[in-house]
Amino acid sequence: MIFQPMQLLYLIGGVLLGLSIGVLPGLGGIAGLALLLPFLYGMEPVSGLALMIGLIAVIPTSDTFSSVLMGIPGSSASQATVLDGFPLSKQGHAARALSAAFASSLAGGLFGAVVLTFFILIARPLILAFGLPEMLMITILGLSMVAILAGRVPLKGVVAAGLGVMVGTIGAAPAGGSLRMSTYDMPYLVDGFQLVIVGLGIYAIPEIVSLLRQDRAISEGGNLGDGWVQGVRDWWTHKWLSMRCATIGVLVGVIPGLGGSVVDWLAYGSAVQTAKDRSQFGQGDIRGVIAPESSNNAKEGGGLVPTLIFGIPGSGSMAIFLGGLALLNMTPGPQMVRNNLDVTYTIVWSLALANVFGAGLCIILSKYIARMTTIRFTVIAPYLFMIIAFAAFQSRQSALDLAALVGIGILGVLLRRFDFSRPAFLIGFVLSTQTEIFVNQAYQIAGARFRRSFEAGWDYLLSPITVGLLVLTVVSVVVGIRAAKHIRENIDAPTGTKTAPAIFLGVVVAYLAVSCLDAWGVGRVQDKIFPLTIGLVTLAGGLILVARMLRKPAGDDVFIDLECGPEGQAPHGLWSTLGWFVALVVMTFALGLFLALTIFLLAFFRLRGRFGWGRTILASGLGLGFISGLAAVLGRDLPPGYLQTLIELPWPLT
Repeated sequence: MIFQPMQLLYLIGGVLLGLSIGVLPGLGGIAGLALLLPFLYGMEPVSGLALMIGLIAVIPTSDTFSSVLMGIPGSSASQATVLDGFPLSKQGHAARALSAAFASSLAGGLFGAVVLTFFILIARPLILAFGLPEMLMITILGLSMVAILAGRVPLKGVVAAGLGVMVGTIGAAPAGGSLRMSTYDMPYLVDGFQLVIVGLGIYAIPEIVSLLRQDRAISEGGNLGDGWVQGVRDWWTHKWLSMRCATIGVLVGVIPGLGGSVVDWLAYGSAVQTAKDRSQFGQGDIRGVIAPESSNNAKEGGGLVPTLIFGIPGSGSMAIFLGGLALLNMTPGPQMVRNNLDVTYTIVWSLALANVFGAGLCIILSKYIARMTTIRFTVIAPYLFMIIAFAAFQSRQSALDLAALVGIGILGVLLRRFDFSRPAFLIGFVLSTQTEIFVNQAYQIAGARFRRSFEAGWDYLLSPITVGLLVLTVVSVVVGIRAAKHIRENIDAPTGTKTAPAIFLGVVVAYLAVSCLDAWGVGRVQDKIFPLTIGLVTLAGGLILVARMLRKPAGDDVFIDLECGPEGQAPHGLWSTLGWFVALVVMTFALGLFLALTIFLLAFFRLRGRFGWGRTILASGLGLGFISGLAAVLGRDLPPGYLQTLIELPWPLT
């Protein structure tokens, strides 16, 4: 069935669509599958499956382009790739990093399909063995990766992670619906912040601003360095690391709810912990690309296990995949595995074949796409700002998404400037909600067991899997603290005056204090205990940092400020550069995105890009044509502004 010419055409069509969507930051598998759903009505089931599987399989591969070339995570599953992939790109090894990533993705995807083939009939006991305590311990294991990513001052990593958790608790509590750090007067905050917004704000905005200030190409000297053959050799050298991380990806994918947001960090942490030489991690170590890329493709194979066997989606994209199966008159679950094993294995091996097509295309094209790094960044930046604004708006179709993006972007800029771990913040945010849900549910069930008998309670909490994960977490923290000093986002550690770092830390501590007071005032105990506990621990860490600032001289690592080093000597200022994006957002609120972009692109290319009027109009027209075409193809609206409430304008002005 798979090798019928028509099915192969549909599979390749899905792969090409996935490649097109995956290279755009912020638009992942959920957006791609949502685009496909209307076209699935009336299709042959195997053809429809081929189209969906082709798209699902290749997005974790193609999202590597923006992570490596621009320092912007293409999706939540490619965040860890940025740590070493982007430094490699800046060193002129973009093609090498990309091809190593694609070879790892191919290996991980095939490994996931092989595992799925052999374990699809025996995976039910494995899934059923994971109860709430086990899910909670895996989440805590994910949080323990903070110890690895803490940087020079481990307490800064703890504070960054705690701050991420606290930002993740903003809005209605998952258990009882109590509002925390939000109010019904601002409905936007009741639902909390979306991962797309936070990921783009914490990584994309700071990196774009940093590169834009230099007014040069991403790659030093325009030298691409090693080609894609060297990248494949790198993968072969570290093939056992790739297989180990692919195993992590499959296991995480099998467990419903964990999904892609944590798998890359677990794989990256595993690579660091088992490495003999950790000195280059965070500065351009190829192992830091191979590990997360091997795991995030294998995770798709694992995610199909609960989806096909139980009809329980393992991630957001799998939830939409279930909707697609329903449109094709398929009902996943034990009956499908028992009665339609041929269709089940068609899905599995379509996934494997799509990985081969996708990785092959990416490896062939990587050398040419990597040439983007030789273009002056001032030419690329306005288009990135445009795509980021569009992608952020898609999370809720609210103009306030853009305001949230600016606010979190400013926080990302400051975290980067003062050497607080942005990966630690992101891990805290990603795991915040599910940790609280697991804690609450495990507490309720354990409480009922303890009321029955003391032994029944402990038997529930301390299963062999839970104990094993607990030991693994302790080992992870111990090894991570030792390795932390080697993992640095910023190679330089310039220090200057005490004032700016102290003011930033003071604002963070004040926010944490207000969050703790707010949590204390929540009436329902189950809704207040999690943010209050995390908030108090993080606040204590912040106060210890304040005490260190009071005791230490200005040259101590706690006072790191990148503006006191080479970055401060950049041709353009930090805040004036960020001001361009803020101006775009402000104009969007007034005029809508299309008109705001027209003014923004013309002004940017003319003033900052120093283009003549002819090139300015051409470059602006290309940007406007692209964003309008993208919105039309995806069936999405562009953000409207106040003007659209006064005057009825035609699309895309409305």
